[in-house]
Amino acid sequence: MSHPLYVAFVWHQHQPLYKSREADSDAWGQYRLPWVRLHGTKDYLDLVLMLEKYPKLHQTVNLVPSLILQLEDYAEGEAIDPYLALALTPEANLKPKEKQYIIKHFFDGYYHTLVEPHPRYAQLYHQRQDKGFDWCLANWTNQDYSDLLAWHNLAWIDPLFWDDGEIAGWLKQGKDFTLSDRQRIYSKQREIIKRIIPQHKKMQDAGQLEIMTTPYTHPILPLLADTNAGRVAVPNMSLPQSRFQWSEDIPRHLSIAWEMYLDRFEQEPAGLWPSEQSVSPTILPYITQQGFKWICSDEAVLGWSIKHFFHRDEAGNVYQPELLYRPYKLETENGDLAIVFRDHRLSDLIGFTYSGMSPRNAAADLIGHLEAIARSLKSHQDNPDTALEHPWLVTIALDGENCWEYYPRDGMPFLDALYARLSRGEDIRLVTVKEFIEQFPPTETIPAQQLHSGSWVDGSFTTWIGDPVKNRAWDLLTQARETLARHPEATEEANPEVWEALYAAEGSDWFWWFGEGHSSNQDAMFDQLFREHICAIYQALDEPIPENIYQAVDKHEVKGDRPPRSFIHPIVNGIGDEQDWDRAGRIEVGGARGTMHRSSVVQRLYYGLDHRSFYLRMDFKAGVEPGKDIPGELHLLWYYPGMTNHNSSAPISGLPNEAPTNYSFHHHLGINLITDSVWLEEAHGELQWQIRACRAEAAFDQCLEIAVPWADLHIQPDCTLEILAVFCDRGEFRSYVPEDKFIRLQSP
Repeated sequence: MSHPLYVAFVWHQHQPLYKSREADSDAWGQYRLPWVRLHGTKDYLDLVLMLEKYPKLHQTVNLVPSLILQLEDYAEGEAIDPYLALALTPEANLKPKEKQYIIKHFFDGYYHTLVEPHPRYAQLYHQRQDKGFDWCLANWTNQDYSDLLAWHNLAWIDPLFWDDGEIAGWLKQGKDFTLSDRQRIYSKQREIIKRIIPQHKKMQDAGQLEIMTTPYTHPILPLLADTNAGRVAVPNMSLPQSRFQWSEDIPRHLSIAWEMYLDRFEQEPAGLWPSEQSVSPTILPYITQQGFKWICSDEAVLGWSIKHFFHRDEAGNVYQPELLYRPYKLETENGDLAIVFRDHRLSDLIGFTYSGMSPRNAAADLIGHLEAIARSLKSHQDNPDTALEHPWLVTIALDGENCWEYYPRDGMPFLDALYARLSRGEDIRLVTVKEFIEQFPPTETIPAQQLHSGSWVDGSFTTWIGDPVKNRAWDLLTQARETLARHPEATEEANPEVWEALYAAEGSDWFWWFGEGHSSNQDAMFDQLFREHICAIYQALDEPIPENIYQAVDKHEVKGDRPPRSFIHPIVNGIGDEQDWDRAGRIEVGGARGTMHRSSVVQRLYYGLDHRSFYLRMDFKAGVEPGKDIPGELHLLWYYPGMTNHNSSAPISGLPNEAPTNYSFHHHLGINLITDSVWLEEAHGELQWQIRACRAEAAFDQCLEIAVPWADLHIQPDCTLEILAVFCDRGEFRSYVPEDKFIRLQSP
């Protein structure tokens, strides 16, 4: 029997519980942050409405219970957040503190897609950027505030709904918005949010959509069972002072999720998305006992489980596809459980990279990868020239909301281009995970105790535990959980408030934002929300609240050097848009120790990557001119530690014969800072360099921005680069940065 290549898209829709639990403040019942409402109008409904236009294509969507509850609150008009409260306040009644908040936060969103396309919104943004916060506070009129309040809400309405008569009218109006306009915009938001759950159910009942669920408040189940699970992947991990071991909380989260699903969708869920795709042998019996049939995780977890590292070719395709593109069976004491593992790279291409490509090229690239997978699978058959002889499943699973903010028109052109091509062809078939597993049950087994304990992030739990700040948060949670355990009378029936507070505090999101690794302009609010949930546990038990609950878990101070936090996709124009680089690594140069750096005109370096390129940015003292205040050339030199390559000394005269300038390098990118021209060389033996084709970009204006495509380097994925930046005049050495370290990157 021949088969197409089966592909399962799994979209993860999630928000943490933003509802305040401070009963003694005017924030009671108020949502601290607006993201459920804003993503509710931009990301959840349009994703499935677009799919509905292509009935041949089946997909899976995960709706997290904590998200569903909040969507229902907004739909019923029972939720209000600070952004919404201000939007519904008469502009003449705004207080100075409220105006400050508006100026700071009502441009929240990616500038290039949410602000720049709208002239009036962009005008206000540039006033804040160019003239400053204080100028806006002193000079903006009531109408300026009214327009800003309106535009922040309008910009977050998905373009799919722009043909709605009222929305089209507001977009055409553009300015001079009134309180009545803003009230009607809010009503339109509620209309959209009300449609989300019914539309999902409609498409589920039609067979085009599978809905899956997640443990109630998105906790990491392996860490609820035992925080020592962190040491499976990282044996020397620093753990919290107190060991959290409350596996009895696992069935509670699963049961609530199950019942919520039954109530909204009127059938039993088959699939469970373990929060953060985190799994361990310990949690499996609880999942099968509840009745779930399949779960999903990441290829890194599969690799750890079967002791196999998934090597990829230069194009990023897996060498042994038959190991990844299939479901596996896990045998537990309560029955068998299927598990699928996502292709991490394909998922990341959608999540982080395709937003920077034209929709047509991005869709073609993804389909090209799927076709390459099919060819590779066929090459392992006895007859590689026929169709696929076995049913293989490629799983692409990712966040279904945040990535679209970076796509033009919220991803509509990309998804339309992708879905149209997939609908025309027969060799790739989109399926739900449930329908694939029911038709083709797993034939390979992973012994349950052999399943790795890890998540989608590097196959470990280091994003949520092990950092000193994250560990402090776990200690606060453990202390509160032990207090609850000393109250056997506080059952879920007798004291539901304490359990709801506990479930909220056990969510993964708080630990994600604590400490190193991730940051946002709302870090302090996430910290506060976590402690509010902890505080509510003690309040519900009528126990004294420990003093440390009132102290911030983290200091939330601006730190100096930092590693990259996520993929970045900057526009290389020499402007240095802060949103383009907010996830990049950073090296402070001007404030570093050392005589060269104290006098350096380079203030700081930013660096990062995506699947297409690696990126560097240099910030200089104001007003510097290449060829006058700084040398006219910049030379990037790098090598690949641990790899066998031809390396050669830098083709620059006058280099100091000391580390690191006397190192040997494999690649050399020269940049003329006056003309923005670039050239690429590759070492071809000792003291020999050969010119290579180069599509690198460089732009110098307010800063220097550089993009170097991975495709120009012809290297394997997962290679480490050690990069040095050298300033020269006509090939003669002048200085280099950074002073005491290399810029370190790893190809994806």
